[in-house]
Amino acid sequence: MYSMQGIVRKSVSNVTTQFEKFGYVANSLANLNTRGYKSVSFEQMLNEDGYLTGAVRTDYEQGSIQVTSNPYDVAINGTGFIPVISPDGEVAYTRDGAFKQGKNGYLVTSDDWIVGEGIIIPANCYKFEIKPNGEVYSYDTANTEPRKLGTIPLVRFPSQENLEQAGMNKLRATEDSGEPVLVKNHKCFCQHNLENSNTNVYSATSEMLRLNASLLASTRMMKVVDDMYNKAINIRE
Repeated sequence: MYSMQGIVRKSVSNVTTQFEKFGYVANSLANLNTRGYKSVSFEQMLNEDGYLTGAVRTDYEQGSIQVTSNPYDVAINGTGFIPVISPDGEVAYTRDGAFKQGKNGYLVTSDDWIVGEGIIIPANCYKFEIKPNGEVYSYDTANTEPRKLGTIPLVRFPSQENLEQAGMNKLRATEDSGEPVLVKNHKCFCQHNLENSNTNVYSATSEMLRLNASLLASTRMMKVVDDMYNKAINIRE
């Protein structure tokens, strides 16, 4: 049997857990148009003592691939991540292939992280091509032989579920995820394409509405219990 204080304490804990889940669902909806974004969810579990707990999970299912007209755009068709390096030397991993030509001609992310070990796209080249295996070639004119500029690496992890969110649509390796393993002889890159977010707008919206109703019901119940608790104190007095 729970005391009145115990009921209030459990209700507050459960509402806090539901609100945390609500935040993850809202974040996934907010990133609906973020390229390569993987939705993050908070899976609730009910303990034997009646308290809600949960675990954060990332859904790494492939998002749809959209054709673009930009030669700097690269989608990953399959599992894996592209290593990128910040101006400060920090290494992270992403599936957002909306690249551009940055300072000194380097191929960089939208927020100026260098792709791979550094690939310089000549400013005056006729065109450049990114092969499915990540090799990058430039053409000086329409009739010249291509010149290899470098290779965009693709890596995979022993346990990608344990990667850590790093912000700006990037991930960091952890002790539990294991070290990145370079993928060789693959055909996963698609130039002139971008991977869309894998957020399911219908299920996310439905879940948000359900959580909103549940939170309203829980807060109303807390108010009723609180009123009962206050009346019980007044009776004693």
